[in-house]
Amino acid sequence: MVVRLGSAILVLALYFWNPYPFQLLELKSFDWLMMSQKPIQNENILLVDIDEEVIKGYKGYPLPRTFYAQAISRTSGVTGITVLMPDPDIRGKEHDTTLASALHKSPAVLAFVASTQANEGGPHVGTAQIGGDPHLWLYRYPGILRQEHLSTGVGLINTAPEIDGVVRRIPLAVGSQDKIYPSFALEMLRVGVGDPSYQIKTTDGGVEWVRVPNYPPMYTDSNAQVWLNYNVNFYRQSASEFMKNPIEAPFVIFGVTAEGIVNPVPTPAGLKYPHELQANLLHNLIEGTSPSTPEWGQVAEMGTAVGLIILLLITSYSIILSLPTLLLSIAGLLYTTWNLFQSSYLFDVSAIIIICFLYWSIVTFRNFVQQFILRRRISQQFGTYVSPSLVKKLQDNPKLLRLGGVTKRMTFLFSDIRGFTPISEKYQSNPQGLTTLINRFLDNQTEIILKHGGTIDKYMGDCIMAFWNAPLDCEEQERKATECALEMRKALGKLNEQLREEALDEIKTGAGINTGPCVVGNFGSSSRFDYSVLGDAVNLAARLESQCKTYDTDLIISEYSKTDGFVYKYLDEITVKGKSEPVKIYTIEK
Repeated sequence: MVVRLGSAILVLALYFWNPYPFQLLELKSFDWLMMSQKPIQNENILLVDIDEEVIKGYKGYPLPRTFYAQAISRTSGVTGITVLMPDPDIRGKEHDTTLASALHKSPAVLAFVASTQANEGGPHVGTAQIGGDPHLWLYRYPGILRQEHLSTGVGLINTAPEIDGVVRRIPLAVGSQDKIYPSFALEMLRVGVGDPSYQIKTTDGGVEWVRVPNYPPMYTDSNAQVWLNYNVNFYRQSASEFMKNPIEAPFVIFGVTAEGIVNPVPTPAGLKYPHELQANLLHNLIEGTSPSTPEWGQVAEMGTAVGLIILLLITSYSIILSLPTLLLSIAGLLYTTWNLFQSSYLFDVSAIIIICFLYWSIVTFRNFVQQFILRRRISQQFGTYVSPSLVKKLQDNPKLLRLGGVTKRMTFLFSDIRGFTPISEKYQSNPQGLTTLINRFLDNQTEIILKHGGTIDKYMGDCIMAFWNAPLDCEEQERKATECALEMRKALGKLNEQLREEALDEIKTGAGINTGPCVVGNFGSSSRFDYSVLGDAVNLAARLESQCKTYDTDLIISEYSKTDGFVYKYLDEITVKGKSEPVKIYTIEK
């Protein structure tokens, strides 16, 4: 329990730490969610690409400002130009004059950039602030890069790449010199609907939403960023096509795509140019469909992580419970994430799934190792003196093994070679031969004991001690012990036939069987112990074995071990050494 609890604490600590792989996985899961949606065709925005053909036609870049003036004059809606113009036209002042005139006549939005090197302010649009001070949460820049021309609207085209350098979110507003500057797309919408300003609401947790008054709020993260939906298709023309036959659209955004001039930006949908990013953002603003992370999202994610780890902790003791719990938890998380996304909520469960699987793997692997060690220990401890089938039962269900001293009713069998001393004297010059003979005898008898479900307690020279009903319960233990003794008698006869053929001495045995209560378990020191039995019933079985010579028989069974199905011959009623009460003894004749 301590290890399982410690593992739970460790994986939760990993989750709250939120390392780089977890952050990246969160972003990738959001990418999959948004890119899995069916592509949408936008009907309000036209993209105009300033490509190599146009650049070549004007003999190089930058293009004359008169080109942009002509483009504005051919646009029936709001024109957006994502080309920066910080300095006068290098071709002459008349080009700037022409553009200024076009900007005065038609609604247009020019691009600005918030810069870490600039120290000037830019044209500013009033902002209605609701709630707290948004400056505490907005991305802040020292200044705004200068702009040569003024237009109906000016917006920033700054992006905020994620930790992997991919742009997924764009700030709707940034701060500079105690003023708030809107994004390019937000200005396009404001100019398009004719609103004089926009609104921004801030709570204790950061910026909550930004909106143009005639449109519903666009919910953002705490830094006023919104997620872009790249699964949108736009109508687009090259600048040359537009100048000849423009497609009518409420919003027309111009951007450079000619190679070597503007670097495209990496996004989940591949490389995109700045005017494409602003078009996606404008689409979200118009549709009001940008997914967002709810204020309660982080608390809900943490609570879910803790709850599922606790659930796995409770069920981790059994893979039969923990595996279905893990799979159902993962399925539930994925189902919840998908349904929340349909409601425009981004709920991250990737890290939760990782820590749940990690915790389950750790605990399951530990359980497996524990079971493996326990199985090996059982095999090592019992494999040499119980049958393989009993060992397998113990390995499959270790709970059947009750160690540490248990009192139970058992049946005992002692079998010893009669006349062993004369036999051993013949092998004084050949001790290896005596060892071989004894091993042949023990192999012959042991196989039968194991066959009948007996447990070999120990070998004492030429003596075998066995018992029934431990470590596993054994039904009809008296019958099995008796049947075992009778079969041992037959097997010994076959062994003696082989010994006679080899001109070796025959082996004669005496066996004693008794049944009674005793203590069974591990006995010994802390460094060396053995699984064995203690009790008067054990001693009585040993005493009966030693009485075989007295009664000229090879088997003596106490009255406590008698059972139906055998023909017993009454021998005597004796009081063995160490006992005060007499016991009736029997044999089964050959």
